[in-house]
Amino acid sequence: MAASSYSSNAGRGPVARLSGGVADFGAVVLRAIEGLGDVTLFALSTLSWLFTRLPRRDTLVANMYTIGVQSLPVVAIIGTFTGMVLAVQSYTQFREFGLETQLGGVINKSMFRELGPVLAATMLAGRVGSAMAAELGTMRVTEQIDALAAMGANPIQYLVAPRFLSCLLLIPSLTIMAIFMGVVGGSFYCVQFLGIDYHHYRANAQRFVENWDFFYGLVKSVCFGASIGIISCYRGFNCQPGAEGVGRAATTAFVYSFVVIIILDLLVSIVLDQVYLSIWPAAPTLFGP
Repeated sequence: MAASSYSSNAGRGPVARLSGGVADFGAVVLRAIEGLGDVTLFALSTLSWLFTRLPRRDTLVANMYTIGVQSLPVVAIIGTFTGMVLAVQSYTQFREFGLETQLGGVINKSMFRELGPVLAATMLAGRVGSAMAAELGTMRVTEQIDALAAMGANPIQYLVAPRFLSCLLLIPSLTIMAIFMGVVGGSFYCVQFLGIDYHHYRANAQRFVENWDFFYGLVKSVCFGASIGIISCYRGFNCQPGAEGVGRAATTAFVYSFVVIIILDLLVSIVLDQVYLSIWPAAPTLFGP
């Protein structure tokens, strides 16, 4: 049987193999478009419930505590050590040019614009997104979601809306925590271990970092939080049967969320940079006056 199958595949002509490849590629594209359409409809349904009826207060507070408060220690630790790592990696290169005091601008700018939002979103996707997908997937497998629908309750309004709103509202706070701890960690390491003068370090950091950088990071964080909430809940709602399906839903929720975070990071950065340059063409530079 295997030999005959191999001979039949090997005997196919180039046109048949090309048409088969095109068909397989078309099937992948169609599945991707179908999945994107399902996610879009899922997101629109979630947003419509937010504008129609807000989640119950007790449910929302419980989700906000799980997503926000319990994530603060991890985000704070990672932000602190990220700032220190930036100081370690940048010090040698800056010392060769006698620009050690400029490290404050580099570390703070990186934390405000890039590392703070991305680190907070990655931790949210890994810690909270996977948990939400596993929890909703377990409810799907055990038919609890079907039971809610049978009792007349809308599962998206009762289960998805509070989780999505909690992610959307609390990821800016986690981002601020990551930025703050990264700035503190970088400053502490530079002053205490590298011997950089604190006055010049702080003066250069304040000159180079603007209020726009803070806004820049918060806009990114809101986009990241919305994508994490939608993707994680969608994967849980569409979980495959069995324990394997629940585990796969949790894994794919994190993987898809991380990929979307990176893509959104690029797109939002391009848009915000163009907006900034159109408003303030003469932006301050690291080595400028």
